[in-house]
Amino acid sequence: MRFQGTETYVATPDLMLAVNAAVTLQRPLLIKGEPGTGKTMLAEEVAAALGLPLLQWHVKSTTKAQQGLYEYDAVSRLRDSQLGDGRVHDIANYIVKGVLWQAFEAETPTVLLIDEVDKADIEFPNDLLRELDRMEFYCYETRTLIKARQRPLVFITSNNEKELPDAFLRRCFFHYIKFPDKETMARIVDVHYPGIKQDLLREALEVFFGLRDAPGLKKKPSTSELLDWLRLLLAEDIPPEALHSRDRKAIVPPLAGALLKNEQDMHLFERLVFMAQHNR
Repeated sequence: MRFQGTETYVATPDLMLAVNAAVTLQRPLLIKGEPGTGKTMLAEEVAAALGLPLLQWHVKSTTKAQQGLYEYDAVSRLRDSQLGDGRVHDIANYIVKGVLWQAFEAETPTVLLIDEVDKADIEFPNDLLRELDRMEFYCYETRTLIKARQRPLVFITSNNEKELPDAFLRRCFFHYIKFPDKETMARIVDVHYPGIKQDLLREALEVFFGLRDAPGLKKKPSTSELLDWLRLLLAEDIPPEALHSRDRKAIVPPLAGALLKNEQDMHLFERLVFMAQHNR
């Protein structure tokens, strides 16, 4: 299995190399990068490109590692016992399989996405060390050992909200998705908006990367926000010349709320624009 990118996902050569290295090593691929750089979408595109089923586990602050293995539904068993349901005699009827169990028992290899692992408690990745390393775990309620029939291709994403344990990092192949340059970004836009006018794209990218370079921004606009902004520009039929002033000095771009997502950044950029105009 080798990943060569897809028609709907622009993968750089180093990203394709990282995916294929993880496949060769049979280790989880830990993906970091700014929000909106396509970390989650990568697993979806790899699954589609390789023709493999996709299982997704979106981690929250309250998520526990055990939920990825299985959960015992004691409440339902108690209710059924009160109703005289014969199912209560087999505890297996009340075991809810998590995504790792589903991936382990699959007849064919799967792509398993553990999304935003850094949102959970710091012990969360440590609690998955054995399962990801040995590809097995024990179900104490049914007294059975669950072993992977086919080793899944595991993708783990992180937004760097907290540091991950060294023991966990040691078991992963790591790749950081760099923010796309203008050329790569133009290719990404072309995938989503084929046939977009090149003069509009050129001006939009100038504004977008100018915003990202503005000093002091609390949240820099991401790829997904650029795509949203372009969608609005196209829907409102905004001409390219509206994105800059006649003498090419900075202006607040139309529909800037698609790019700047808090009042501090909006006010900061307005001040920078005012200073640029004042210094003409």
